[in-house]
Amino acid sequence: MYSAAAAAVASPPRRDFISVTLSPEEAVGAGGYNNSKAWRRRSCWRKWKQLSRLQRSVILFLFAFLAVCGVISYTSMGEPWKSLTNKSLDDQRTEPEIPGLKLANPAVLPAPQKADANLGDYPELSPQKPPKPPHVRRGPSNLQIKPPWRDVRLKTRHDASKPAEEPVQADKEEKTEKSVISWRGAVIEPDQSTEPPSIKIKEPEKPSSVEAEDQKEPVPINERQMAVIEAFRHAWKGYKDFAWGHDELKPLSKSYSEWFGLGLTLIDALDTMWILGLKEEFEEARKWVANDLVFDKNVDVNLFESTIRILGGLLSTYHLTGDSLFLEKAKDIGNRLMPAFKTPSKIPYSDVNIGRGTAHPPRWTSDSTVAEVTSIQLEFRELSRLTGDEKFQKAVDEVMKHVHTLSGKNDGLVPMFINTNSGQFTHLGVYTLGARADSYYEYLLKQWIQGGKKENELLEDYMRAIEGVKKHLLQRSEPKKLTFVGELAHGHFSAKMDHLVCFLPGTLALGAHNGLTADHMKLAEALIETCYQMYAQVETGLSPEIVHFNLHAQKGHKDVEIKPADRHNLLRPETVESLFYMYRFTGDKKYQDWGWEILQNFNKYTRVPTGGYTSINNVQNPSNPEPRDKMESFFLGETLKYMFLLFSDDIDLINLDKYVFNTEAHPLPIWVSA
Repeated sequence: MYSAAAAAVASPPRRDFISVTLSPEEAVGAGGYNNSKAWRRRSCWRKWKQLSRLQRSVILFLFAFLAVCGVISYTSMGEPWKSLTNKSLDDQRTEPEIPGLKLANPAVLPAPQKADANLGDYPELSPQKPPKPPHVRRGPSNLQIKPPWRDVRLKTRHDASKPAEEPVQADKEEKTEKSVISWRGAVIEPDQSTEPPSIKIKEPEKPSSVEAEDQKEPVPINERQMAVIEAFRHAWKGYKDFAWGHDELKPLSKSYSEWFGLGLTLIDALDTMWILGLKEEFEEARKWVANDLVFDKNVDVNLFESTIRILGGLLSTYHLTGDSLFLEKAKDIGNRLMPAFKTPSKIPYSDVNIGRGTAHPPRWTSDSTVAEVTSIQLEFRELSRLTGDEKFQKAVDEVMKHVHTLSGKNDGLVPMFINTNSGQFTHLGVYTLGARADSYYEYLLKQWIQGGKKENELLEDYMRAIEGVKKHLLQRSEPKKLTFVGELAHGHFSAKMDHLVCFLPGTLALGAHNGLTADHMKLAEALIETCYQMYAQVETGLSPEIVHFNLHAQKGHKDVEIKPADRHNLLRPETVESLFYMYRFTGDKKYQDWGWEILQNFNKYTRVPTGGYTSINNVQNPSNPEPRDKMESFFLGETLKYMFLLFSDDIDLINLDKYVFNTEAHPLPIWVSA
């Protein structure tokens, strides 16, 4: 144990200094420098405290001022920058479009699936009563176009679900808030321009495919539609076996006839095959178009017929399939038809040599038919829209503008001929809605619809013409008091009506569906009854080319009288066309039943056992209708197509709010303003 004294003796000697060890933090606190953030903050604070009060106030004021300026700048520039960014992103997501225009339905009709390959001779079918479609008197829907159900087995599907109704109340309420200009019952939006939509684009527009999830379940094909498919296959068999690649089939002689040598029947039938779902037939025809369709030929073609059948058929098939082959062929034929417009008056010649690039009127006259020069507009306008080349639309628009200003009309009704040199109507005083004038009236309405209902001159000419029809050409027959459209020649009324005039009920119904006066629909209902009676009152149940109506009751006489020179039937589509429009817009099943009767009579009197259908010379002789040995291309391009659509309860199978048919039944897109 140590004692205190011992401890004192053991302690080391006392030193004269003190040793102090400081930590790094304490060294800094004492004023040392090591460049740490803490030291810099304390150093800045010391310098700030050394500033005078005035200096500190000035600095604080400057910082506040800069902060306020920054807030104001962000507020003013934020929205434009955001919009610009969004626009840039949208541009990256979408394909180039025509300025100010977009397709009402940019979707491509999906590829058809294979149909049943062996239906054989189709048995007699009793009229079917498929579910009544939703009443379609409504505004444009946003339903996607889609193909019919491709399973065509002989099985009726009565439990098919009907398409769901789209809500339209919001659209109706919005429309009621807008003021409109009414011209004799026509509804015209006040902001519409009389100028056609802009057609300038840099690159061709290509339809984009519809995503599967955006489509509704397809409506099943019914037995009547299957009968149309079988009829088409039978007609196609005759064409393939005996007339492949040629213009028209001669089914009795098992040969063919040439008009232009351009495969008219094949091209006319392309979109029909696609709509009917005949995949194998379509692919075979496409190969012919790709490998054998050549327009560089020393051949004269009719401007009108080649436009509506070839150009229209190619454009329609391009839109339904998205296959650029058909657009390239359409551009080729379109360019080759342009020499027809090199006339003193800009009214085109009737004939063009597509190989030499020359054009001329018929040999017997310098006149062109009014219907022909005013019924090529839908096709050439669409070609301009797709290619961005204004020359096509400019040429046909000049024709319409010129005809709009011409004298010689009678309350909107036009003569049948126009001179290519003077640009004036000829053969004045004769007015008809039949041959040589019919599709002029049809294209007035359809151009207005195609262009987004903006070209009011077209609408006004159409409305005046219908008023002229009511005033000068409408009469009622005896004994059934059928309403019909006659002809006027130098003030004299003739009770003559071409079967061609049966396009009119469908056109009137289409106009009423697009907002024109309801009186047009009433007239359409009366006229389609007459067109049906032109079949029903004839011995074979098939209409002649021309009928005369009795204006006075005579015992033992029907409403319809037929002259020997007029009793032929060419398998024409006009009545079936109007039946399709009437059923689509009213849902009245009698129109389907009438069409079914007509199809059965075609099968009974015009079907050729070895393949194909033939026109006949005598619709009044059931025992011998005198076949003519010719199947017109429009039987496949129009008649059977309209039959198939008539029997469908799917309003989105070529939606009439998205497509407009040319006069050869080739659907083209309706343009919609952006």
